[in-house]
Amino acid sequence: MIIYRKLIFNLLIIIPFFSFCQTNSDCSDVTISSATVNGNYNVTSYIESDGIRDGDDYYGSTIYYPQNTSGLLTSIIIIPGYANPQLSIQAWGSFLASHGIVCMTIGTNSVFDEVIDRKIALQDALISLKAEQNRVNSPLFNSLDTNLIALGGWSMGGGGAQLVAVEDPNIKAILAFCPWIDPTIVSPSLLNHSTPILIFSGQIDVVAPPGAHADVQYDYTPNSTKKLKYEVFGGGHTIANTPLGGFGEVGRMGLSWLKKYLVNDTCYCPLLLDIPTTASDYQTNINCSTPNNIVDYKNDLIIYPNPVNSTINLRGVLNKNTNYKVISIDGKVLKNEILNTSKIDVSFLKKGIYFLEYENQKIKIIKN
Repeated sequence: MIIYRKLIFNLLIIIPFFSFCQTNSDCSDVTISSATVNGNYNVTSYIESDGIRDGDDYYGSTIYYPQNTSGLLTSIIIIPGYANPQLSIQAWGSFLASHGIVCMTIGTNSVFDEVIDRKIALQDALISLKAEQNRVNSPLFNSLDTNLIALGGWSMGGGGAQLVAVEDPNIKAILAFCPWIDPTIVSPSLLNHSTPILIFSGQIDVVAPPGAHADVQYDYTPNSTKKLKYEVFGGGHTIANTPLGGFGEVGRMGLSWLKKYLVNDTCYCPLLLDIPTTASDYQTNINCSTPNNIVDYKNDLIIYPNPVNSTINLRGVLNKNTNYKVISIDGKVLKNEILNTSKIDVSFLKKGIYFLEYENQKIKIIKN
């Protein structure tokens, strides 16, 4: 399990640019940068007046889909939170569709619907989305894979999405945006499901404080279930309502989760293990295979945060009886010690660029 707890960092964001490759195919076009921005597909949308089934348990729907694709498409349904309309989460629609994933957003019969109502709304919307595969006049006629559907939701909607997965093991993935479930009733039995779940939270969210909601829900999800929790530094309750949250790293993580567990594209798995620079808390139990020509998270040394203020964290295979060196840009050795921890104090460094040398690896350090 990888845990990254409460790192304090400067808000200078430097997003690294790596290419990753799948075992049997070229993944060179899958990068952190490509997953952070809109994809290559043109996007079109349509609404209930265009023929989408009008479900009784939700109010209004919009379907975003990519144009000029081949093969059957995967999809996700996203529902908003308490006291908010469908519009509040619709930025995800065009973003995901531009990357080849159909996205249906729905509203609720009442903006004050509770978690259970939002669970029922998502279940009803599943019927409507699947019907598009067989509706002759639908833009998605014969284009949907009705066996590959994910769910997402904000706040109470994120709670409802998890409850659907408990009842329906066919759900392939969940995106929970600052999810809210009544702390007096949440329990391991309530969240006993096997659907891979990515939980977003905001560090200063006062509506669904992570310590009472996201953290608890992550812990109560079975350890046998693939799960990841990404708390955004300085984020509030709406930090994940758009893929632009966390300087675009919310979108990168959400897309990569769906690509890995909904689309089954392993090219995106390493992007999930590249801890966002905007994370104040990060925890996961997933791992990735390490085919040739990609960053090996088991053997290569990874440092974070970078840029750094005071302490570098190390991830990878660490031989703690081996020396490491911190070297200036002109080659002067500033620190030469035996590694006996997974943290290195660099608070003594002045602002600038340095290098960490360890077992024939040299990694650039940016000191704030």
